[in-house]
Amino acid sequence: MRSALEPKIVRNKSELFRKNVKCARLNWGGLSKNSLYTLAELTDTYRFSVAAGHLQLLDGRWYITHSGLLQLAFRRRCGGIKTILKERLSDPVANRWVFKAVVYKYRDSKIFVGYGDADPSNVSTLVHGAEMRIAETRAVNRALRKAYGIGLCSVEELGSVSHFAGPARNHESSVPSRSSNGSSNGQPKLRDRLCVLIRQYNLDPTLVKAYAADFCETPTIKDASRDSVESFISHLATCAKENRDGLVCKLNSYAQPAEVKL
Repeated sequence: MRSALEPKIVRNKSELFRKNVKCARLNWGGLSKNSLYTLAELTDTYRFSVAAGHLQLLDGRWYITHSGLLQLAFRRRCGGIKTILKERLSDPVANRWVFKAVVYKYRDSKIFVGYGDADPSNVSTLVHGAEMRIAETRAVNRALRKAYGIGLCSVEELGSVSHFAGPARNHESSVPSRSSNGSSNGQPKLRDRLCVLIRQYNLDPTLVKAYAADFCETPTIKDASRDSVESFISHLATCAKENRDGLVCKLNSYAQPAEVKL
């Protein structure tokens, strides 16, 4: 016998999936059938939200984010998370850190353990100097993924976007355009580097694009040269690392004022 709440739950899941598809297409363009199928499974099973930053799509593959895993742990009433710095394996001089994370799904439950390491060689250049925090985050992510049976890799566990760059899409031209912001030499795509930076510091993507266009002195960021975009990404990374609050104030200056209808 079906519960009276079942139709409402089904409608809520369908509504969340529609919102996820809409947000994903706004962020990353067209989605393949496989991407849509995976997104449907993630939405139905874990109720992840694209708009809330729980998922990232890089080179046609879905990745869970730290915020998504923490939200899932909160909804499932996780019993606790403990992290331990493995001092014997860490080297502060080389900026290499190793953490162990322990997750308790509920009180007195069996534990789920995950390890995370980070050093300048396996993190993006955008976050150099934050290796200790990244190592702890990776450990927590792995432990949470084990606890809740998520085979999807987390974006924070990526050694570098360049290590996971997939093949070029069929509809993309094999000859890069003059102002192409992609990559044809094995280097990470600027778009993906910018996405990682935006997610890392929780920045508004729309305001970042507006700031980028102004910085590059072009109508939109798509019109800017690769060198200009690279300079902007380096500038944004430095500002976010040294003074995030000041950067947020700068970005807010690009917000469009709401129109008042009379």
